[in-house]
Amino acid sequence: MNNYKLLPALVSILQTLNLTESSKQLGVTQSAMSKILHQLREDFHDKIIVREANQFILTQKGEKLKEKLPALMQQLDNLYIPEVMEPSLCKRKFILASSDYVAQAILPTIISNIEVDAPNVSTEYKLWHKENLHKFAEQDIDLIATIADSIPDNLYGKMMAEDQLAVVFRNTHSKANSNMTINDYIEGRHILISGGGDKDSSVDRTLAMMNLNRHIYTTVPFFQAAIELLLKTDTMLTIPLHIAADFAQNYDLQIRRLPIDIKTQQYYLLWHAKHHQDPEHRWFRDICFLLIKAHLKRTIEHGMKLIHTYK
Repeated sequence: MNNYKLLPALVSILQTLNLTESSKQLGVTQSAMSKILHQLREDFHDKIIVREANQFILTQKGEKLKEKLPALMQQLDNLYIPEVMEPSLCKRKFILASSDYVAQAILPTIISNIEVDAPNVSTEYKLWHKENLHKFAEQDIDLIATIADSIPDNLYGKMMAEDQLAVVFRNTHSKANSNMTINDYIEGRHILISGGGDKDSSVDRTLAMMNLNRHIYTTVPFFQAAIELLLKTDTMLTIPLHIAADFAQNYDLQIRRLPIDIKTQQYYLLWHAKHHQDPEHRWFRDICFLLIKAHLKRTIEHGMKLIHTYK
């Protein structure tokens, strides 16, 4: 059988045993119906229905088809029905990638929300590096929360927020009682975070265009490590305002505006096109989008209140 479009006609013939009635059901002429039956007989290598006196009866093959075909047709029809996500029945593992900050500050909330409705869902978290964006399709990742300039081809996504970079240091820093000038920034000792973000590379590119550079005092892989070091040394850290604000709620830190002009950073939630119509994936990404966006909005607003300016 190589013409699956004929299957509905076959189901009708098997049920009615009457070509006239089947032609009416399918809205075709009786002549067209006769041609369809002829094609079906060739495809199945069987008469399917044969005349006996004034009626048709099914062959043995016809009997088997009548028994099995309706269920098979229903299964095929079901493939076209949009799937409904039932969280309590979902046993899928979802993989989210972003910076270690998201893992620390937002991931626990995401997982606790998932646990309420979908206790059998599991998650895996991976550190994300922006340079991997062009080969996203090759990676086993469902979602990434990242800085991007736009949504790349073959990906779907939503922008969650825009944020600016800010300078952070401890309350006992030598510049704690004054504004941050470009000279203060250049002469300062900087901590650089290397893992999963590359959130201030634009700073060094902008400084280079000004024939300036800053002194990288030390490099660490994680935000928490940078904050702990910041609290114990006369150093400064350049990070997104929302992250600075979040840490400032728990540590004695001061926040200053970055003394160079850099465009705001756009935060996106991105996924591959192959997942776009998947109802389970849609459920997962909707949870992640709402929670990450809410966190960004709250911490950015808080950060704007914490930026200190001396007159």
